Amino acid sequence: METRFHTKVLVMDAAGMRRALTRIAHEIVEANKGTDNLALVGIRRRGVPLAKRLADLIAEFEGCQVPTGTLDITLYRDDLTTRAQQPVVHKTEIPFSLQGMRVVLVDDVLFTGRTIRAAMDALMDLGRPQVIQLAVLVDRGHRELPIRPDFVGKNIPTSRHELVNVEVAELDGEDAVKIVEAVT
Repeated sequence: METRFHTKVLVMDAAGMRRALTRIAHEIVEANKGTDNLALVGIRRRGVPLAKRLADLIAEFEGCQVPTGTLDITLYRDDLTTRAQQPVVHKTEIPFSLQGMRVVLVDDVLFTGRTIRAAMDALMDLGRPQVIQLAVLVDRGHRELPIRPDFVGKNIPTSRHELVNVEVAELDGEDAVKIVEAVT
């Protein structure tokens, strides 16, 4: 039987997401005192289009393009054996050296922190950045590891039983952040 989900609360619509990403882009530039040696790396899936959007926003107001990359963390996950018999590994694409860079990891939702731990392990296998920062569209709490974001679009208090769904137009056809629940 296929699990279906019902939207419980619309947390952010397209305009709200655009405002949150614009604020995060400004905060990233301010915290890093400009764009020198700055790079954005999106965690596959929805972190990738969010990183590209942040780079485009930074280019709009800073007049320079910040390099962006794509990070696949499939083989770094600590729950790999429980997720699938044959995990699907996608390509990591970081077309620049990480050495000495100020890297901002970008993801859609921060929950337990395990995805971010896996992303840092994967990133460190590719080089040694000067610093790694974290930007997330949504921080929903319930951390299991001592990881905190540097840049947050919205903090959403949730129960462990709720799901936070981030939809991006590039993958889902629309921009939205929703709290959803399973329909049985």
